[in-house]
Amino acid sequence: MLLIRCPYCGERAEVEFSNGGEAHIDRPLDPMSLTDEEWAQFLYMRDNPKGLIAERWRHAHGCNRFFNAIRDTRTDRFVVTYEIGQPRPEVTPEQAAEAAR
Repeated sequence: MLLIRCPYCGERAEVEFSNGGEAHIDRPLDPMSLTDEEWAQFLYMRDNPKGLIAERWRHAHGCNRFFNAIRDTRTDRFVVTYEIGQPRPEVTPEQAAEAAR
């Protein structure tokens, strides 16, 4: 079982959480001024790296709050979780290597 650390509640089982997609995506200031192509780009085009990615998660069966996490897509391991509104933390080479194992 995968444990995910909610920044508000602590470690909980993965079944309590839902993924909300890529983190730190800025919503367009004036969506009505976008072309269909630009709107589609905003809605659907996201990074899909092999390695570390910043994602938004929701503790759906707990505090019901959103938070951000840096996760390694190769191993599904979480490097760090942090509250919404905080900047993306720097990941040390040691943390990245541990998540890749």
